[in-house]
Amino acid sequence: MATPEEMAQTMINNLPEKTGKSITEWKALLTTSGLQKHGVIIKLLKGEYGVTHGFANLIAQLYLKPDLLENKVTENPDEDLLAGKEAITEVYKKAKALFENVNGEVEFAYKKTYISLRTPKKQFALLQPSTKTRVDIGLNLKGVEPTGIVAAAGSWNSMVTHRIKLSSVEEVDASLATWVQKAYDANS
Repeated sequence: MATPEEMAQTMINNLPEKTGKSITEWKALLTTSGLQKHGVIIKLLKGEYGVTHGFANLIAQLYLKPDLLENKVTENPDEDLLAGKEAITEVYKKAKALFENVNGEVEFAYKKTYISLRTPKKQFALLQPSTKTRVDIGLNLKGVEPTGIVAAAGSWNSMVTHRIKLSSVEEVDASLATWVQKAYDANS
């Protein structure tokens, strides 16, 4: 299935055929109109130009937010995840080091609010700075009973079976490293 970005790009590519103008031409036309409100722009495109709602919405979004489809490359994705949560930086760094020290190949796939940690085959864990005072680790350990600091994930995240809530660097210890390695081994 195509990503939302790929679907939007397909619509952009189809604009000339479906609406008679390219996105560049639509942006130029809207610039001369002076309109700045999404709903007003859609009303104009649908009413005066006969553009269907889906294309009108896309044109309005790209006009008002030109960088919407640009790939957001960041120099330090960890800083982005920790923005506003600087108080847990040390806990986060120590927890991340557990995954960097796993005996095996770990892929760090940064998402908007967490890191997906993968073996060469599939996701085995995630690392998420959840609040200003807590970092969560999710582990994929089907059939393993949670004990101690490790709890069942429940409804927190359907991608993992176990959850560890960390609020101090002291909680990131050898016992936790063993759990992380166990999750890696179970999914590799």
